Amino acid sequence: MSKPRIAFIGLGTMGAGMANRLADASYPLAVYNRNPERTRGLAAKGARVAASPRDAAADSDVIIAMLSDDVAARGVWLGESGALAGAKKSAIAIDCSTLTIACARELAESAAARGVRFLDAPVTGTKPNAEKGELLFLVGGDEEVLAEARPVLAVMSRDVAYMGPGGSGAAMKLINNFVCGVHAAALAEALDMMSASGLHTDEAVKLLLGGASGSPIAKTLQTRHAGNDPTVYFQLGLMAKDLSYAVKEARAHGLNLATAAAALERFERARAAGLGASDLSAILKPLA
Repeated sequence: MSKPRIAFIGLGTMGAGMANRLADASYPLAVYNRNPERTRGLAAKGARVAASPRDAAADSDVIIAMLSDDVAARGVWLGESGALAGAKKSAIAIDCSTLTIACARELAESAAARGVRFLDAPVTGTKPNAEKGELLFLVGGDEEVLAEARPVLAVMSRDVAYMGPGGSGAAMKLINNFVCGVHAAALAEALDMMSASGLHTDEAVKLLLGGASGSPIAKTLQTRHAGNDPTVYFQLGLMAKDLSYAVKEARAHGLNLATAAAALERFERARAAGLGASDLSAILKPLA
């Protein structure tokens, strides 16, 4: 059987790696990115460079988007030049961005109105995982649609987790990221306290991360911070966005994510210090 035709929209830190996995697996591919410079490598691999999200979606069986936030997602999927305007009926639309639950459901409803099947499928992992096809997809939507899309997702992932009906993938991703953000902010404050207490920081960090508090994300961020790694694996500003989304969603359910709100305050201070475009590990830098 011939492989489905795929449109991939959004070639940033994560999207580029994901789209390259599909190109390397010989899927017929159309790509769109707001900055066309990012499409050159994929064009060299035979991908068609589209003029708009609508153009990318035309004649595609599966349309995938990896974007920064709700605003970007609505801009790509909706409107005259949006992907849904160009999508054929029965196509599968998959948004891998970290969105609010409300936005994921809004996009699903807009897709359904055009006869397009929609999955919210955000991922866990960072740049190297995207490049190696080692992401974990957290999927919300119709399970039968997911079954049809699984072979495509498998090219980009180590696993695919079905979380429930529409919006469930978005919900799980926000929960995952707010916990990660809390770990990161807690480690940042621990480093502050070590310094203020006059401890031998290297030894203190070794003891802290070698014990029960040494979560995988804490160890990873400390390694990047200590090594002054300039690579942006995941933007600090995007974690701040994810924390704000999580706090907002919890309030809609009458919940107060006190730890997420406290972590968000640290991240907002880091953004105000000009670190928003830096890697997440920059949260460990001392702040005035």
